[in-house]
Amino acid sequence: MDAPVRVAREPQRSGFDRIAEAISQFVSRGAFFTASLVAVLIWTPTIVLFSSVDTWQLVINTFTSVLAFLLIALLQNSDRRYDDALHEKIDALAAALADFMEHESQPDSDPELLARHINELRAAVRLEERL
Repeated sequence: MDAPVRVAREPQRSGFDRIAEAISQFVSRGAFFTASLVAVLIWTPTIVLFSSVDTWQLVINTFTSVLAFLLIALLQNSDRRYDDALHEKIDALAAALADFMEHESQPDSDPELLARHINELRAAVRLEERL
């Protein structure tokens, strides 16, 4: 009894997924923190340019709120892709383990089927980086 074989597919990433991944990589590095710190340091002395403290605070609050909103959306995209890859990897592990156990219990089982499942399992390694 041969179980259906799922072939690991190369995921199709949209332009948004590629942009979200690039931004996610950038904001997780020290350069983004440094740029954020520099922006705050440049903003701090600009209080002398504004007629009221409320306007001065509104500038930084608006900027950081918009930035936080966009980053949350991008990070959610990265999390979703990571979760999808993780689920696919776990499914591949479970299927490969079940097939291996079935293969070992039957002396006349198909070695090609086992080889295909081993290849599928290997293809699932580091899948989250390709999604």
